[in-house]
Amino acid sequence: MSEGSGSGAAPHPDAAPEQLSLAGLPAPAAAPQQPEVPVGSEGPAPENPIAKILLDAYVPHLDRLFDYRVTAGLDQHAVVGAKVSVVFSGRLMTGWIVDRVAHSEVAGRLVSIRKILSPLPVLQPAIVELAQAVAARSAGTVSDVLRVAVPPRVARVDKEMLARLKAAAAADTEAEPPDSATSDDEPAPAPVSVPRGPWRHYHGGPEWLTAATEGAPARAVVEVLPAPEDHDWAQLTASAMAATYEAGHGALAVVPDYKSLERLAAALESLVGCERVVRLHADDGPTPRYRGYMELSLGRKRLAIGTRSAAYAPVRDLRLVCCHDDGDASYVEQRAPYQHTRDVVLLRAQQQDTAALFTGYSVSPEAQRLISTGWAAHLRPERATLRTYSPRVEATSDSFHVSRDPMAARARLPHEAYRVAQRALAEGPVLVQVARRGYAPFVACERCRAPARCRGCGGSLSLRSGREAPVCTWCGRNAHGWQCQECGFQRLRLSKVGALRTAEELGRAFPQVPVISSSAEHVRADVGSDPALVVATPGAEPVAEGGYAAALLLDGNEMLARPWLRAEEQTLRRWFNAAALVRSSTQGGTVVVTADHDQAVGALVRWDPSGHAYRQLQERHELGLPPAVRTAALTGPRDALTATLRDLDLPSQVNVVGPAPLKDHVGGWSDEGDPGTLAGLATEDEPQYRALLFFGFGIAPQVTAALRAEKARASALREHAVVNVRCDITDLL
Repeated sequence: MSEGSGSGAAPHPDAAPEQLSLAGLPAPAAAPQQPEVPVGSEGPAPENPIAKILLDAYVPHLDRLFDYRVTAGLDQHAVVGAKVSVVFSGRLMTGWIVDRVAHSEVAGRLVSIRKILSPLPVLQPAIVELAQAVAARSAGTVSDVLRVAVPPRVARVDKEMLARLKAAAAADTEAEPPDSATSDDEPAPAPVSVPRGPWRHYHGGPEWLTAATEGAPARAVVEVLPAPEDHDWAQLTASAMAATYEAGHGALAVVPDYKSLERLAAALESLVGCERVVRLHADDGPTPRYRGYMELSLGRKRLAIGTRSAAYAPVRDLRLVCCHDDGDASYVEQRAPYQHTRDVVLLRAQQQDTAALFTGYSVSPEAQRLISTGWAAHLRPERATLRTYSPRVEATSDSFHVSRDPMAARARLPHEAYRVAQRALAEGPVLVQVARRGYAPFVACERCRAPARCRGCGGSLSLRSGREAPVCTWCGRNAHGWQCQECGFQRLRLSKVGALRTAEELGRAFPQVPVISSSAEHVRADVGSDPALVVATPGAEPVAEGGYAAALLLDGNEMLARPWLRAEEQTLRRWFNAAALVRSSTQGGTVVVTADHDQAVGALVRWDPSGHAYRQLQERHELGLPPAVRTAALTGPRDALTATLRDLDLPSQVNVVGPAPLKDHVGGWSDEGDPGTLAGLATEDEPQYRALLFFGFGIAPQVTAALRAEKARASALREHAVVNVRCDITDLL
């Protein structure tokens, strides 16, 4: 086969023809007549002339390495980790150089690399190994994982970095060449002031910090004290990262959202300075994000913080990985292979033998499983210390309050909550947590209580304000002149109230107090210490200067009643996160929860997140549900799904449920951090079906390997559609 006419290697004359199907890839681009390479010799490179290349292709059967020839003209820049352009089956494609070897096991003449797009070591070998492990665990492809791990290339940044490396090499003749993936101007770790005092509040905390900074693979799950001013989770994480940096090592931390990233950045930069920290977040823009990524890859900086993609940060000499609030649903990647950031952090800590730190005001069942199996130590404060720093928690469902106010169970704002808010507003701001954003997400007929539906598509109606016409949540059509299809009545009632409507009602109840709203439309990072009512949805609560004087946790029964396996644990997690922003009981801080669920409310009143997580984990073990077991959801047309299940080579211990048809809308909970529609919507032309697999951790590698192999086979042979596979996603049940 002539150069540039096919795949990475030409087949042997007697070999069977290779399947080169590229179903799902973009339309082929015309291959160039002459490869676009720097001027130089076209002979093979003098050393290791074979490059192992991973193509940037999302079809499963191309998820492997291909051999390409490195010419002498490209030898200097074809470093391991470089991004390249190659010709594959007549198409121009990009890929990564994973390795350089002396010989190829493929018979025949190899195709040459067409062009070096980035001569810098963008993709470190450790990140390739991590991506391979994530793909194996999630039954996905390595290239899909790398799309999340590596930010989009910015050519201007590559030129800047290459020029700096060349200038440094010219200034010091003993410096390593630019293609060696090291930087000669890496700043030496300067002495920093690391506050170790907060760790003394946790049983075993100082010992863990010492072990982690000395390079030991110490792992811990920390129940953070609810002390917003003294030593919150951000200061704990920052002190651990700063201590690791002071010891001459690298560290990274992932957080669930931008608000948390700002808090961690402020805490860490106050200890080590902003010039030593790299932020990895999409909202910062492509150029700063790629520049920070390359500074880490070249070893110029060793501290990285960010959201999901920061778990793949190429930190040199990595010795500590941190994850805050691992139960947050925003950690689930929304693109294939739908990996959870917690799993990425765990795999990285295991592969690179690093210390790991999981912090949070609550404890997820997955984190509790790490404690129960002995993988991580449990660091929590003593009960006396906890009583000193935690706020007082009152439940309106207890017998004392019910006897005083019999209507408290039905009222959205019981008398006790009103009394606490009125008293606390004299001391500072009051937080009001509500379940839903918007004004009135759901409305109904005032007479017969039938849900209000759109006449055009049948979708549910909602109100954006008290002065506008209802709007369809599906098609967006205004429902002027609405009339109930059941009884003909023309007036609506608010069946579900959102944050904006709650703010409006509280403004009438407390006319002299300013009302601040914080939800998905506009998230406030912080508020002052002046008296105010702060109405926020879960996850959007701003931090108050000096802490809130009180917090009202409304709509608890509504959040707990969702048809979701994790409704109880997620509701309790949100309660703990909101209550942790309140001043301690010694300062008069009070939390009022309006729900009547015994287990969840009891755990909040006792401030016992690990006890609740332990009970949840034990129940899941008895029922055979995650996280006691692993799961996989297979979604696709019925014929394809049936064929996939038939051809899968699964162990006998796997429990297969389904296939079952998916409804038009599954889940449907649209507030921040909650699961929405699962795996797409069914259509009339091709209805979607789903099958669930339940399997133990011991046979999990065998199951996910079988799923990957079947996806690759179906993609190559095109006998039927490739089903969608999602493993361990929190919104499956």
